[in-house]
Amino acid sequence: MTKLYFFLSIFSFSILLSQKTDSANLIAEVKIDVYKKPSTLISSTKSVSVVSRDLMIQNIPERMLESINQVPGARMEERSPGSYRISTRGSTLRSPFGVRNVKVYLDDFILSDASGNTYFNILSPELIDRMEIYKGPESGDYGSVTGGTILLKTRDSNNLSANLSTGSYGTFNQSFDWSKKSGKHFFEVFQNYYQTDSYREQSKMKRKQIFFKDNFQYSEKGSLKFLALYSDLDHQTPGGLTLEQMQLDRKQARPGTATLPGSKEQKAGIRNKMFLAGLSNDYQLNKNFSHFILIQGSYVDFENPFITNFENRFEKNFAIRTHLNYEKNWDKVSLAYRLGFEGGLNNILVKNYDNNKGYEGNPQNFDQVKNASGFYFLSQKLNFNDRWFTDISISLNSNSYDWKRLFPETESGKMKFKNQWLPNFGMSYLLGKGFSVRGKIGKGNSAPTNEEIRASNHEFNTNLNPEYGWNKEIGIRKQFGNFLFVEGSYFDFLMKDAIVRRQNEAGQEYFVNAGETVQKGLEFLLESKNFDLKNDFFSRFKFRFSGNFYNFRFQNYKQNGNDFSGNDLTGVPKTTISSLINFTFFRKFFVDFSHFYTSKMPLNDANSVWSKSNLVGNIQFRVPVNLDQTKLNLSFKIQNLYNTDYVLGYDINAFGNRYYNPAAKRNFILGVEAYF
Repeated sequence: MTKLYFFLSIFSFSILLSQKTDSANLIAEVKIDVYKKPSTLISSTKSVSVVSRDLMIQNIPERMLESINQVPGARMEERSPGSYRISTRGSTLRSPFGVRNVKVYLDDFILSDASGNTYFNILSPELIDRMEIYKGPESGDYGSVTGGTILLKTRDSNNLSANLSTGSYGTFNQSFDWSKKSGKHFFEVFQNYYQTDSYREQSKMKRKQIFFKDNFQYSEKGSLKFLALYSDLDHQTPGGLTLEQMQLDRKQARPGTATLPGSKEQKAGIRNKMFLAGLSNDYQLNKNFSHFILIQGSYVDFENPFITNFENRFEKNFAIRTHLNYEKNWDKVSLAYRLGFEGGLNNILVKNYDNNKGYEGNPQNFDQVKNASGFYFLSQKLNFNDRWFTDISISLNSNSYDWKRLFPETESGKMKFKNQWLPNFGMSYLLGKGFSVRGKIGKGNSAPTNEEIRASNHEFNTNLNPEYGWNKEIGIRKQFGNFLFVEGSYFDFLMKDAIVRRQNEAGQEYFVNAGETVQKGLEFLLESKNFDLKNDFFSRFKFRFSGNFYNFRFQNYKQNGNDFSGNDLTGVPKTTISSLINFTFFRKFFVDFSHFYTSKMPLNDANSVWSKSNLVGNIQFRVPVNLDQTKLNLSFKIQNLYNTDYVLGYDINAFGNRYYNPAAKRNFILGVEAYF
């Protein structure tokens, strides 16, 4: 099957090269935001990938996995519906759930909390119109993470649509979106309801969400933006299986043992209610100077009945971001400076009880954790003759924790990590039209999150240090005529004190520093335009092919008398390759045919257990229907087309060899979207 997949990809690519092109816009001219510093993809100094609307429609209603996994160097995993992880260049080492070590912004606003944790699963994929993924440490404008940064964009054009879909395992999805420019305002209202019984036992999911924004252009010089988001997520967690348990029954939840009950008996799951609201103002002071300021707050009500305890978590978050901008343009030179600050406060009250089959029992521990983090940054952007582009930045980052045990005994403590200066320098040069080379060097630093300082074993880990390291990379971007965009990049990242997840006998996670890791990799992307083949039967064709080849290893890593130095990095496949082919028949019948190949990877630091490689195919059929002033888009999706036995999210370093979270076999989704 793998050989057939590669043959089809090469055959399709040869067809692409043989076709004539039209005058559609160059892929290289796609605009990227770089957090309010717009530029084109071809001239960017950064390792950035754009997830367009065409890629976003590949997702199924519950997740953004299908589009993110088309990006070289980015990877989204799903242990069960609602339990997602996102990595850039292997950063899931420290993510048992949620998104850590990847900074996430939603429009102007900050979705990540002050400690670096992001509840990515609260978002409906249908809310997001576009995505930019920045890989590796950025420092400067984005702060200190070593993993990467994701910018999520909602709609910026008029729209009135409703969506309804249903599918296998009791899946049902409904959404409504209205966005409109009215005078000086641009409004958007989005609502979504999703539910599924899912493939495995104890893995039902339900999500309700409402979103509102108002972009108010109150003068020629100023704009005010308001955003409010409420999400109510409830998903069960089936737990990991051993290989023998998975082979016996892929659908079962984690069974009980002689000492511990199973996931189903304990009604294991997560219930997360989150409200986020914020206000930003962008004002042009004069011809050269502008100022931006943002304030926001959020509240999280989080419940997690687990096998060994029942956790309640109440989070209050506050964040501010402000920067002063200077821009000056001469005949052949443009210069821009930005001086700013971003900071956040995170206050969490955690209460753990015995779990009496899904209900709170006797109290175990009550703790309060406060986190304060922030960074000052200065960045410069310089352009000579629209050929030579530089992006230089430096930031000063701080992070501290105050913690207090409220029950059963009273104790408290503080942790203040050393302030870090993080420089970043990037340069790109246009050798010719649509042809650029770039280089970049930067330092990243990532402090432990709240969930790592105070993990599910209920202990405060005062010995855990931030991870940090230097990243060096080079890249090339080339536009062939009007029809093909090719991108390649090589990076070398040396990280020290890498944070790695482990599990104890009860299945509770804790975290340790893993010495050094050496991460070297090659990433590539080939993407065509949408060809008009001048044929009524086979009328349009588009192709995308991407992947990465990694050599990630531990270095100077000893743990409990074991020397893991030289071992492959846990949970990171050496090779991932994805493709997407879009066909159009009769100019009205659209077919999206995608593949995802993942090589084997080690599931523990000792490299004694490895996953199997897998190839997963998806196909989607779309048919537009025009009814007077209403346009319908009918869609039919087949997920896991080849009925592959595979795992979409492993529990790495799992106690008792419970590494496996089996993914669904072949399943179907039928949907209709109406535009008015």
